[in-house]
Amino acid sequence: MEHQCGLITGDKEPVPLKSISVTLSIDDFVAGVSATLNYENKEEIPVEAIFVFPLDEDSAVYSFEALVDGKKIVAELQEKTQAQSKYEGAISQGHQAYLLEGDDYSRDVFSCNIGNLLPGAKVGVTLRYVQELPLDTDGALRYVLPAILNPRYQLSEQSVNSSLNMKTPIVPLEALPYTLSMVATITSQHGIERVQSNCSLSPIQYLAEDKTSVQVSLAEGHKFDRDVELLIYYSEVHSPSVAVEMGMQDMKPDSLMGSPSAMVSFYPDLPEVEGSRACGEFVFLMDRSGSMGSRLSHHNDSQLRIEAAKETLLLLLKSLPMGCYFNIYGFGSSYEKFFPESVLYTQETMEEAVKRVKDLKADLGGTEILTPLLNIYKGPSIPGHPLQLFVFTDGEVDDTFSVIKEVKLNSKKHRCFSFGIGEGASTSLIKGIARVSGGTAEFITGKGRMQTKALGSLKFALNCSVEDISVSWELPPGLSASMLSPEQTVIFRGQRLIIYAQLTGTMPQVESSGKVCFKYTLKGKNLENRVTFSLQPKTNASFTIHRLAAKSLIQMKDLGSHETSDGEKEDVLNISIQSGVLSSFTAFIAVNKELNQPVQGPLAPRVIPRPMTFSYSPTLRKYRSGYRPLYKRRRGKCSLSEDTLSEGHDMYAYVCGKAYVSLDSMEDEESESKMNDSESPTKKPKLQNDHKVFGENAILHLISLQKANGSWELDEELTKILGTSLEDMKEANPAKDQDPSAWATVLALLWLHANGKDLKCEWELLERKAVAWLHDHADSTIPMLVQAANSFLKLSVTPDDLVF
Repeated sequence: MEHQCGLITGDKEPVPLKSISVTLSIDDFVAGVSATLNYENKEEIPVEAIFVFPLDEDSAVYSFEALVDGKKIVAELQEKTQAQSKYEGAISQGHQAYLLEGDDYSRDVFSCNIGNLLPGAKVGVTLRYVQELPLDTDGALRYVLPAILNPRYQLSEQSVNSSLNMKTPIVPLEALPYTLSMVATITSQHGIERVQSNCSLSPIQYLAEDKTSVQVSLAEGHKFDRDVELLIYYSEVHSPSVAVEMGMQDMKPDSLMGSPSAMVSFYPDLPEVEGSRACGEFVFLMDRSGSMGSRLSHHNDSQLRIEAAKETLLLLLKSLPMGCYFNIYGFGSSYEKFFPESVLYTQETMEEAVKRVKDLKADLGGTEILTPLLNIYKGPSIPGHPLQLFVFTDGEVDDTFSVIKEVKLNSKKHRCFSFGIGEGASTSLIKGIARVSGGTAEFITGKGRMQTKALGSLKFALNCSVEDISVSWELPPGLSASMLSPEQTVIFRGQRLIIYAQLTGTMPQVESSGKVCFKYTLKGKNLENRVTFSLQPKTNASFTIHRLAAKSLIQMKDLGSHETSDGEKEDVLNISIQSGVLSSFTAFIAVNKELNQPVQGPLAPRVIPRPMTFSYSPTLRKYRSGYRPLYKRRRGKCSLSEDTLSEGHDMYAYVCGKAYVSLDSMEDEESESKMNDSESPTKKPKLQNDHKVFGENAILHLISLQKANGSWELDEELTKILGTSLEDMKEANPAKDQDPSAWATVLALLWLHANGKDLKCEWELLERKAVAWLHDHADSTIPMLVQAANSFLKLSVTPDDLVF
């Protein structure tokens, strides 16, 4: 196959984008990003360059500017249709123009348009944004620079006419004409313990002796073939804090941007309290589109996404409490469900579901989630069993805002726990549906296990909910606080809570302090977290806290141009224009009229390609007609279409992250592969490759044998895993006069503790169910059974190790 630098279409036209450079500044829990796209037109004709790219949906984009021949041209944020009209008018008059806008149907896809790029011209455009960094369960702050933009599925005429198209051309990685560089400076008062990444980085440089500031950068020669992820570990990440930021001097004192703003970070110390064992209707909505047949990582021996999904469903099914209700949906271009309506969780219904889970395939085509959602919401509510919805998907949907709106409309009767599988999953969809329903959002990339994160969310769903949540402020006279964050209705154990507020009134002239108190009730017990903070606002040229607060307000009201009410549109537009933060109803526009000779005639469009980084799945070809058109119409010109693409561009491209490696032992991909393949023979192999039973993982096989009530049977299948005979197992039972399932259950639990410690978070819930069953059926004999099981299996697990 011929590869020329910068070829994007069948006609082999050069690409004007040459490089992307990113400067990242992380201060505690907030990231400030400056990304510069450098363009050069090496053709003999003027062109219009279009680059469609992803950003995390929590990104507050607040600045866009161009540098042309040493002159800075700062873009203005305007109402979207006005900005588009101004852009098109400038182009038609032969002026240079620059437009940055978001998609009409999603909050995490943007388009950068460079109009009238003259032959030989060079221009650098820079966009800036700020975002909160999510906190992982292990205490890591996670920053992601998205590189992967998954295709969209066209499901309506309305989406065809979207202001943005999401199908950008695709080229092999080695033919990608532009490069990516990134330098990150990280500072924290807590001290930085370590930094990890899924990409090769330069050696870490500490900028302070107390390790409160470090700098890292992408290694030279980095390929733009995956999302860049950084995991930052601080010494005291869970400490509560309040930061107060000075408002803009030229704004009205009591306005959103003129008043001081506060960002409060709480990490409530919630006790772990289980809810009713039989409470809840659990519905699992699983993506079965063609891309789920791909692997979780770039290694050829990594697990298929659909297989990881099936293991996850099995673990979820085994961990459900007796007496609850459940159902499983699979969706793609169509959808299927296991039962006409949610059914009572019994041994019979669980066995039927497990059998059907084993037969699931990634064979349902595209990614249409709205129709099965509507079917779920139309189902009858079950008194005393609140709906808990678990959504798993690896792709994009046609109209994210329509899905979020439907979830929001039904938020009173359910919570949604969402999971984005692999890179390129829509942050707008995954985070949006969780946010409006009071659930949680997780992303499974790199070394993350779907099973671990799904079981963690199930624990949230099973725990007792917090009630009577309130936030109160103690401030000097004449000063008050008004909340800018949505009302908090749900919090979960182990989660961080960030709150924004506007301080209005008279700030004290002398050094003073305030207090903020977070109160809530759990199982009738009143709890609170309180933090004292300084009332001396700090200046910040980027007004980071103000813009993050504005973004929080915009997210509450902005559901895209087709789903937002007129009143909410006006509110969003006002907040966006005042704060400078991009929304669905605004766009950045800049015009350079200082051309010696305005360009005459139509421009040649050049759509910047994305890298093709994964093998092609033939099952995806049949869904090609479901993609959006390649390029939007402007000024009545004929645009590029799918037909102009070469055969290779028909592929669905994405990347899965490689395993995380410490910066202290960073190796290139080839060295890492050699290291993984040449594991020391004396080193214990990874658990998932251990204990094979008829081709299945032994832990998973043992879990599959557990009954719905939590017990195991004393049978031949159990002996195969324990490596003994049924006769010996029966002979070693110290309580032969009671139900033999009690002896089998203790043996199974001890074996799990001895052989599955690293994955305990995935079987902890089913262990609790097993222990509850033991208390009901063999309470007085449990210590004796544990002692005998240790002797029989030659283990040393104590009763304290179990969740008795």
